[in-house]
Amino acid sequence: MLQANETLGLIAGGGTFPLQVAEAATTQGYRVVAIAHHGETDPALADHVDRIVWVNLGQLGKLIKSLKENGARKAVMAGTITKRRMFGRVRPDLKGISLLSKIAVLHDDGILRRLADELQKEGIEIISSTICVPDLLAGSGCLTNRKPTKGEQEDVRFGWDIAKALGQLDIGQCVVVRRKTVLAVEAIEGTDETILRGGRLAREKAVVIKVSKPEQDLRFDVPAVGLKTLETMVTVQASVLVIEAGRTLMFDKSAMIEYANTNRITILSQ
Repeated sequence: MLQANETLGLIAGGGTFPLQVAEAATTQGYRVVAIAHHGETDPALADHVDRIVWVNLGQLGKLIKSLKENGARKAVMAGTITKRRMFGRVRPDLKGISLLSKIAVLHDDGILRRLADELQKEGIEIISSTICVPDLLAGSGCLTNRKPTKGEQEDVRFGWDIAKALGQLDIGQCVVVRRKTVLAVEAIEGTDETILRGGRLAREKAVVIKVSKPEQDLRFDVPAVGLKTLETMVTVQASVLVIEAGRTLMFDKSAMIEYANTNRITILSQ
């Protein structure tokens, strides 16, 4: 747990989550030192932290040095890294190269667990990214006015098992189904692209299921959905979004529910 006035390291990717974590941590009295990634992290983060250091993706040595020099002994990982960058713009320093050489398969969990282990060796503990923002986690139940139809409920049960099996392989977290048929599974392209691909095949009424992986380390890899998720679903006339209660971040929760109700989309958290 964090102590009052303690320095919290924030290893920041893209999206709004790092800003929300920074704002909450500052409000709760912590000093926040952010390690931001060029080409990923929103520059606005600088206005919400006490100190910000910019690194290139893969500069592990600089990341560790910056956290230690600024007195951070606990850190959170928040935000996204565009997976396609792994095949292009990674610029590791010597410590980053050493880390990558130890990883047999470049899957999300493998990379993040190894990174957490390296930081632990340096005296920096990775703690849950939700520690300052527990209210962002999804509650349970049907969160919208529209309830799933009988056919959609069958798709939910079918797709849930598929999504968990996909997660067991550490490939992705999202599947799109209709009429108990798998239309798309998430890989490196991300959730929105998966929804578009599967939704176009369904033509309408696709069911989107996004869950945590069975062995997922929720300190640094929490599934997340937001308004953009629903906007993508509307594009392909998908009808149901299924998420995992207590293990999924909902950004702009009230706006999501209002938008879903307006567009006759079901959000089911179970």
